[in-house]
Amino acid sequence: MTIGFVGLGIMGLPMCKNLLKAGYTVVAFDPYAATALQDVVSCGAIRGKSNADVAAQSDVVITMVPNSPHVREAVFGKDGIAEGAKPGLDIIDMSSIAPLESKDIAEKCLAKGINMMDAPVSGGEPKAIDGTLSIMCGGPKALFDKYQDVLKVLGASAVHCGDSNGAGNTVKLANQIIVACNIAACAEAFSLATMAGVDPEQVFNAIRGGLAGSTVMDAKVPMMMNGNFKPGFKIDLHIKDLNNALDTGHGLGTPMLLTSQVQEMMQWLHNHDCGSNDHSAILKFYEQITGVEVRKQEG
Repeated sequence: MTIGFVGLGIMGLPMCKNLLKAGYTVVAFDPYAATALQDVVSCGAIRGKSNADVAAQSDVVITMVPNSPHVREAVFGKDGIAEGAKPGLDIIDMSSIAPLESKDIAEKCLAKGINMMDAPVSGGEPKAIDGTLSIMCGGPKALFDKYQDVLKVLGASAVHCGDSNGAGNTVKLANQIIVACNIAACAEAFSLATMAGVDPEQVFNAIRGGLAGSTVMDAKVPMMMNGNFKPGFKIDLHIKDLNNALDTGHGLGTPMLLTSQVQEMMQWLHNHDCGSNDHSAILKFYEQITGVEVRKQEG
């Protein structure tokens, strides 16, 4: 099996490398990431000349790009995947996009004889590197079953969320709401503890094993306490996901009160040059208001 890979950003680059390590033949391309493309080529990938060229050489193409317009461009744009697709080509779109967009793109693909599954991921750069992402899949169950071995290379879990395209992206939006609100709650709580004169590291050790403990707390609070906001998942990308969540919720008539509040925090951070920070930098919103940094105490 030859796998095409389009999109070599923070997540796509390590995912592509993991496929190479697993022994798959990979044809890669990204017009916006020449350095990353050279990196995977040096690891054994075949350099694609365009998205169409990737499709022409592949049995299945994985797309990992920022948002809905980028998926449309990669598939249907000039020299896009659809141009080079052989009959029966499969696309696994691992981007996080709006569910209705995912459904529409899949329908247009099917009209061209291309099968598509949406399979967004959660876990950020560390889990992309480790190959332990959580993968949420929507689309025909047969397509999900067909690529189980590929998905197992990229993730610790892959769950079929529904037969309709967009089901995976709906689950991803739910995931992103919970993650964003969890990070914001941690930032608020640890700001409170610090202002009350309690060492945040002691707070972390005291509560992480109880009901308040979470994977988000374990991953993000140490970053906060170390002042390390190197992006594993950028605030700007989380803004994109929450915009998709709000649009979807508004269309369904679902109250999105917490999501909208956290979105406002993230938008404020974007407007204060923090958009490229890790989403744990929600803490900076509180630090700006309080004038107090949440950091481990020395000694």
